[in-house]
Amino acid sequence: MSSGLHERSIVIDGLIVSNFGREVFEDMRKGGLTAANCTCCIWEGFTETMRNVMRWKQWFREHGNLIKQVYTTRDIVEAKKEGKTGIILGWQNVTGIEDQIGYLGLFKELGVGIVQMAYNTQNLVGTGCYEKDGGLSDFGREVVAEMNRLGIMCDLSHVGPETSKDVILHSKKPVAYSHCLPAGLKSHPRNKSDEQLKFIVDRGGFVGVTMFPPFLKRGAQSNVDDYVEAIEYVINICGDERVGIGTDFTQGYGKPFFDWITHDKGYGRRLTDFGDVINPEGLRTIGEWPNLTAAMERRGWSPARIERVIGANWLSVLRDVWGA
Repeated sequence: MSSGLHERSIVIDGLIVSNFGREVFEDMRKGGLTAANCTCCIWEGFTETMRNVMRWKQWFREHGNLIKQVYTTRDIVEAKKEGKTGIILGWQNVTGIEDQIGYLGLFKELGVGIVQMAYNTQNLVGTGCYEKDGGLSDFGREVVAEMNRLGIMCDLSHVGPETSKDVILHSKKPVAYSHCLPAGLKSHPRNKSDEQLKFIVDRGGFVGVTMFPPFLKRGAQSNVDDYVEAIEYVINICGDERVGIGTDFTQGYGKPFFDWITHDKGYGRRLTDFGDVINPEGLRTIGEWPNLTAAMERRGWSPARIERVIGANWLSVLRDVWGA
């Protein structure tokens, strides 16, 4: 367990895609999460994504003693004061807008604050990391411009290198890899090269480091210290002011979910096989989040660096994108 640093700090997780419900929300509180980017679109189109948002609105009513919706960074600060976890609604694909850019404004009003430009494969905007990347489409350029106007963060975690480069160059606001790992520690289509990591931060972007075991150096044998090693690797490239955490917790899910996310559009060709998804020892559940802060302390990180990486950096970049 960490010192009081974790309890005092604003703690932000840049990506959680768990089987949401009261049990997960209670674990978020146990883990001391101030806020989290929670996925409500992966392969879904407009109607199913709207249903997912509708479900979240119900959860905000039913579990208001544990969670609150985040529209601005002020809401994150208020969540800390209230002892709740602020929920940022986020997407891992743009399929929720189908071919209607105007839908982005509707979802922004509903609280969607982060949208990934592609999930693993090709869509109308660009290309994911598991196929030949043709870069950002003209439609995609319009989508990026509209997301900039609305104050929705562009996420590039599952996006191919050419599309990512185009978005980084085209966006007038900071963009992010909300949950990635360095290819320098393990070669994988989902991991980012040293050059990619430097390219995004040199242009004002942000890197959230994931612990998803198939992408870690030791895979399912990893522990929380392996995760901190990966975070430190990224910091050595990007500096400690543009790096945060995006665990990619999949808590409560089993094989059917992983089959769905690893097939194109959920039902097409198989894109990858994760094998056994076992979170790093010491960080099996969201409730064990304080163990990550403690591991950073054991590593000899300064309190100021830890505070930045576990939350303050996310708060800063989201303020830059959202404007509030």
